[in-house]
Amino acid sequence: MAPVAAADPDAATKFYVPKPNHGAIKQIAALRAAGQHDDANLIAAMVDTPQAAWFTRGTARTVERAVRSTAARAVAKGTVPVLVAYNIPFRDCAQFSAGGATTADEYADWVDGFAAGIGDRPAIVVLEPDGLGIIPWYKQFRGTSAEAASYEWCQPADADEATAADDRFAMLNDAVDRLKAQPNIRVYLDGTHSAWLGSGDAAHRLIQAGVARADGFFLNVSNYRLTEHLVKYGQWTSDCIRLATSSWWQVEWCASQYFPANPNDFSTWGLTDAAYDQAFADTGVGRDAAAQAHFVVDTSRNGRGPWTPPAYPDPQDWCNPPDRGVGPRPSADTGNPLVDAYLWIKIPGESDGECTRGLGPGGSTVDPEWGLVDPAAGRWFPEMALELAKNAVPGL
Repeated sequence: MAPVAAADPDAATKFYVPKPNHGAIKQIAALRAAGQHDDANLIAAMVDTPQAAWFTRGTARTVERAVRSTAARAVAKGTVPVLVAYNIPFRDCAQFSAGGATTADEYADWVDGFAAGIGDRPAIVVLEPDGLGIIPWYKQFRGTSAEAASYEWCQPADADEATAADDRFAMLNDAVDRLKAQPNIRVYLDGTHSAWLGSGDAAHRLIQAGVARADGFFLNVSNYRLTEHLVKYGQWTSDCIRLATSSWWQVEWCASQYFPANPNDFSTWGLTDAAYDQAFADTGVGRDAAAQAHFVVDTSRNGRGPWTPPAYPDPQDWCNPPDRGVGPRPSADTGNPLVDAYLWIKIPGESDGECTRGLGPGGSTVDPEWGLVDPAAGRWFPEMALELAKNAVPGL
């Protein structure tokens, strides 16, 4: 069955508010009981903001039931749900969010159940966070240059070195096609973020994963990068895909935040803008917002941007950083033709994992930034939740 195009979200789109984490409900009740009503109201406002529903396990049958329930509740409220499919084999490469299906066939069945649960209802699907940023046994640009000749860090012993990367791309392509067989699903693939892959590297992975048949890509899921930086990075990634799929241009030639720009000096990023302008002039290809890959941005925790950590053995700046705040509210009214929506994809208040800053094994070492052992990934983190709510930009 050929992929089906779903309508772009428009400025009037209302996104779904899922049931809050049980830990949030407990925290609100405890704060009210202690007379801390302002803090309780802030947490309540945060969890009452539209955000994604994550599906991370189960059989094809159980995920179909769970997705159907969520999608039906969203439709009953006149809203569009944001649904995260997070169950691909070798998920997170055995880090804090390890897990996922055990075989490609099991994953295909699970995606089939996921799609069937949505049915003909409208939905945005965020397909496999980290699914393209962390690929088992992958070489950047498939090892076609000296700089990309060695494997990246994810090298699981129980994955086949010879086929693991191709298997990842095949599973994502199949998932895109299965989801797009439904009439009203918009599907976005992993584009990482502005401090991770270079835009050319991200474009190359997205092309291999089937972005041409999806609706685009997502940025910054579970991270803290500034919206302004992400929009520029997303534009470059979309431009690189356009150049590489519409002309003789090669993805390895695409400019990025790393060159000619300086990734640590945003004032230099105009150099990369100029490089893309020159590439379009050289190829004779024109930018076309209607034809290029669009993207969505996770603004759930980027109100204050990224954390600059002290000198730890492994700072883990992405893992439960202190003094952060939630960012711009979810909206499809972005003012940018390539940005379909700002969304809260990571659930603000849920832990990134048991961060140790390189000081010891996970689960046994106090996080020096919080003075406690952090909750496991996905568990409610009351201290961090309250900071995120208090430090919201714009304020809650």
